[in-house]
This record gives sequence, C-alpha cells and structure tokens, in this order.
Amino acid sequence: MSHTKEIKPIAIIRSDFVTKFGIPRQSGLIKQLKQTIIFKPQYRDPDFLRGIEGYSHIWLIWGFSEAERDRILPTVRPPRLGGNKRMGVFATRSPFRPNSLGLSAVKLERVIYSSDSGPQLIVSGADLMDGTPIYDIKPYLAFTDSHSDATGGFSDEVRDYSLQVEIDDEYKKFFPGEMLGALLDILRNDPRPAYQNNSDRVYGFKFGRYEIKFNVGSDRVLRVCGVDEKED
Repeated sequence: MSHTKEIKPIAIIRSDFVTKFGIPRQSGLIKQLKQTIIFKPQYRDPDFLRGIEGYSHIWLIWGFSEAERDRILPTVRPPRLGGNKRMGVFATRSPFRPNSLGLSAVKLERVIYSSDSGPQLIVSGADLMDGTPIYDIKPYLAFTDSHSDATGGFSDEVRDYSLQVEIDDEYKKFFPGEMLGALLDILRNDPRPAYQNNSDRVYGFKFGRYEIKFNVGSDRVLRVCGVDEKED
C-alpha cells in the first residue's frame, strides 16, 4: 500500500514581505502585521468557513515555497545559534525539511465575505512571505494547544538579540499607523542572518512598497539609513 499523497494549496497569503529577508523568525512576534488569506476558487464556498469566526486564533499549514531542495541533510545550522552549530532538522524550525511544510499560529482578526474573490481571512502575526501557499487551516484550541509547562530545548538558552532602533522622522512618514509599529518591531528583532555581524555593511529588505536600508553598529544600535519606494 502506498502512503504517498499529493497535497495542493487551498489558498495563498498576501503579505508585505515580498522577499525572505526580514520575515519574522516565528509567528506571533510582530502582532501589528496584518495579512490576507485568499482562497483558491474551489474553496470559496462560505460553508468552508462556517463557524470560524468563533475562534481568536488559527493554525496555518503552509509550504516553504522558496526553500525547497533536492537533497535534505539530517542536521542544519540554526541562525539563533550563530549559524555555526548543527542540530537535527526535526529539533528545529528550519525551512529545509523533507516535506518543506511550515506551521504557524496566527490571530484571526476578521472574516470578509463581500470580496470579489470570495471569502477572505484577515490575520495578524504571520511569518509568511507574500504568495506563500497554504495547504490547510485548523482552529487553535487553547485548552489543548497551549502548554504552560513546555520547555524550549536549546532555544531557551539563546541570548536576547533585540536591538535599539533609530529612524528619522523623514522615514517614519512613509509608514502610517500600525505599519510603522510593525516595521520597528521587525527591526528590533534584528532581521540580519545571525552569522552576519559587520558593522560597516548596509543591509536592505523589501517591506510593502519600500526597500528599507539599515546598518547595525558595534553598539548594537540599528540605524535606518534609507527608505526607497519600489515600483510594482
């Protein structure tokens, strides 16, 4: 008997992250980030979502569409360990996995039924790139999914990577409301790869319509040094 099963996306997510650089390392870290889940045509019957409004959070099962490899190694180098210590792939949340699947708990902000492209879910706190395929959605159940006595393995031993952020008012004006708060939290969480620590280097990543440029000094202060609008 074959246990192989083909899975196909039920939806995609629309996000302000158009590249992998800068995406939060875990879901729920940047609560101000809002994303939209758009369903494939065959799943736009509102009955698929009946009752979902009663849940505050949902699980997304999705695909690392930009991290697929032909050969998967048994160990990986977790960024938060500096990128120079190997751990078993099943002891990490590395995107380089046998089946390239991700799991994220997000807050369900609201359900929109009046969209021209069928029902949509507005969620916050997702760690997904724009266009990421979603394979399934399940409700988050606090009474069984939340474990107050859980331990985090080597993740509990990792030092605080948060940075102080400096951004001039001339750059803040590009990001209204919650978008500015989301950007500041992204920068505080240090979007650089953990193995890159060159205080002279200028980094950049795309966030919405803009490319954010910054550098991090030896004083661990992240300074935004440019915001450029990008054409679609």
